Amino acid sequence: MCGIAGIFDPQARLGRQALADRAGAMARVLAHRGPDGQGVFADDRVGLGHRRLAIIDRSEAGSQPMSLGGAVLVFNGEIYNHSELRALLEREGNAPDWRGHSDTEILLACLEAWGVRRTLVRCRGMFALALWNPDKARLTLARDRFGEKPLYWAAHQGMILFGSEIKALNACPDFNPGLDMTGLGLYLPPRLHPGPAHHLPERVQAAPGLPAPPDGRQYGRGRSRALFRLARRAGPDFFARNRP
Repeated sequence: MCGIAGIFDPQARLGRQALADRAGAMARVLAHRGPDGQGVFADDRVGLGHRRLAIIDRSEAGSQPMSLGGAVLVFNGEIYNHSELRALLEREGNAPDWRGHSDTEILLACLEAWGVRRTLVRCRGMFALALWNPDKARLTLARDRFGEKPLYWAAHQGMILFGSEIKALNACPDFNPGLDMTGLGLYLPPRLHPGPAHHLPERVQAAPGLPAPPDGRQYGRGRSRALFRLARRAGPDFFARNRP
């Protein structure tokens, strides 16, 4: 278990140092998720923070945030088929000069070689990630098929905040969301909400199923996309045919 957090400032109003300070503060409240290290990356538009629980590659080669070809990644989870993906990259001639053998490095190399969509479709595992592409000024947030690894985000003062836990968002100055009482009431009886409303603090959303940012002019060309739709792939009678 690791922890990721960050802030996207598309208008570059805060500055690099302020983004680094806020991303670091957001990551520090996730220390219980990653006792083995902390890392921060910041440029003029984004700050990324990470708390590390080292498992596959315990060396510094697996530290995050991790960069390759300009792209920067923070990642929580495990890619079960990382060895197969690494071998595929090498057969295709797309492998970088490997620094270690962490699944994070392999995932980042896949993202660089194949793009987000092709990479995530090929990944088998549990994950939540944030990928920053400075050349396109694009931040991508993604989760695994079943949302096993948590990822929350919120729009705040023209910026996007995100983190593995809501407390990371609360560590950002001046962010004080109230509780969505309507969503809470709908959630409590079945302990599951069928629609986009949430029992979360208002203005905080959980991916997947997250809406696009509310103001395209303010946040850029933000959009939400589902890569995995079980019902579409399996057919409408999948669950009827596979009852225990």
